[in-house]
Amino acid sequence: MDAIRLENVTYTYSAGTPFEKRAVDGVTLGFEKGLLTGIMGHTGSGKSTLVNMLNGLLKPDSGTVFLGEEDIWADKKKLRSVRFRVGLVMQYPEYQLFEETVRADIAFGPGNMGLPKEEIAERVAEAARFAGVGEELLDKSPFELSGGQKRRVAVAGVMAMRPEVLVLDEPAAGLDPAGRESILSGIREYCRITGATVIIVSHSMEDMAVYCDRIAVIARGKLHMYGTREEIFAERQTLVGLGLGVPMITDIAHELRALGITLGDDIYTVEGVENSIRNLLAERTNARKG
Repeated sequence: MDAIRLENVTYTYSAGTPFEKRAVDGVTLGFEKGLLTGIMGHTGSGKSTLVNMLNGLLKPDSGTVFLGEEDIWADKKKLRSVRFRVGLVMQYPEYQLFEETVRADIAFGPGNMGLPKEEIAERVAEAARFAGVGEELLDKSPFELSGGQKRRVAVAGVMAMRPEVLVLDEPAAGLDPAGRESILSGIREYCRITGATVIIVSHSMEDMAVYCDRIAVIARGKLHMYGTREEIFAERQTLVGLGLGVPMITDIAHELRALGITLGDDIYTVEGVENSIRNLLAERTNARKG
């Protein structure tokens, strides 16, 4: 069952001017409830425009955005509640921090929802844990934090609203490998424990391979592919043709197969290659013993 769905949506920037650009072109795409879906595509493919339509930040020129069974634009008065139900973390959200303390910044969204203080405090603590914001940081100014810490605070601020759908546009952009793993692991855990539907936009094939249950591939404003990680990364030539490629470890596995080392066709993580090599060595050891 889809938690949120785009039906034949189109969006054009600067329509009717010499600068007109069709950013999203007739896309139909559903996001399954409780799963983590990745959206990938090269710069300018329409990814960010697409996700900005999910909570009504942008209105499609045509087509419909359904949250459950409800058209989010059927009643403009309900858009505010839609934005609580579909939380959007935009690129570089740390630039939007403004409160005096980290605790107050995370609490801002739940406070706008009119929740009692006790529940707000509970949500702040929960979201901070998921986003990797240590308790020792909660009473500091967000402007004293590192870039990675600020990013986690911004993500926690949206998580604290407990949206049914959490959308994150390049949440790990600009972070070092340890920072990427920390924030994406927390998002994955949030999805697993809360049952929320999570959507991540990313350029990183490796991130898509490790963290996502489903992947949608956008190119030139259109949906070109959708499926499981295994299904998407099995289409190596198609991805290369779209200018995306595959995880580096998949290319390595491809080269090993070319050298006669028989690995599985669904290799897209380091752990997958490791397990395949271990199995291959075990088979050869057993064959020698036999």
